[in-house]
Amino acid sequence: MTVHRQLTLDLGTPPPSTFDNFFAGTNAELVTRLAELDGALAAGPVTDRTFYVWGEPGSGRSHLLAALIDSAGAHRARFLGPQSALTAFAFDARVPIYAIDDCDKFSGAQQIALFNLFNEVRAQPSAALVATGNAAPLALAVREDLRTRLGWGLVFHLAPLPDERKAAVLKHAAKERGIALAEDVPAYLLTHFRRDMPSLMALLDALDRFSLEQKRAVTLPLLRTMLAQPAAEDPAQRGAGQAPAAPVGRFK
Repeated sequence: MTVHRQLTLDLGTPPPSTFDNFFAGTNAELVTRLAELDGALAAGPVTDRTFYVWGEPGSGRSHLLAALIDSAGAHRARFLGPQSALTAFAFDARVPIYAIDDCDKFSGAQQIALFNLFNEVRAQPSAALVATGNAAPLALAVREDLRTRLGWGLVFHLAPLPDERKAAVLKHAAKERGIALAEDVPAYLLTHFRRDMPSLMALLDALDRFSLEQKRAVTLPLLRTMLAQPAAEDPAQRGAGQAPAAPVGRFK
């Protein structure tokens, strides 16, 4: 029976998003280019310096941008998203890499700021820009001049993982956390819950904490025990007066 119960999750501090813990699948060329981008920029002028990456929610867009920043270092890469102030879009010659997430959600003013930043980056041979969105450039709901600019560089469709690869991701993530995950748990999660990676990773993190509280191995019976608890007994709700943290979309 499919479980419809909505868990409220306190994710704590997940492992950082890196290129090493991103399962590339058919996206190997994109991952390789991004992993080598900072080193290439440091070595000299780079021909391909603007990227637009699109894919459905859960395909790994945000993970790749976080991995890019982790690889280059915060002093060489700047993250920009829908919550960023307009002043953050100012070009800085000391920052060679700009990672732009969810540009389809930008305000009109932010779209203008991104358009100007894109032009600045294109004019600087030692700078690069990687933007992500929810649709291909032609279908992106942004102003026409920005849509055209995003389509100028390399465009990659971030293909979603098939279920068997998602199971491998869950097993790898469990190993990173030191969890001894029973073999039947990933398959159960994939057939009884939302199959996007942020939701699956959130469930894994909640199950990890629950197993520590119960001092039991992470097995299918333990998962069912956790799901059978009333909402008030969810691990995130046990601290009186503590608001649960929002799920972190590491694989968006």
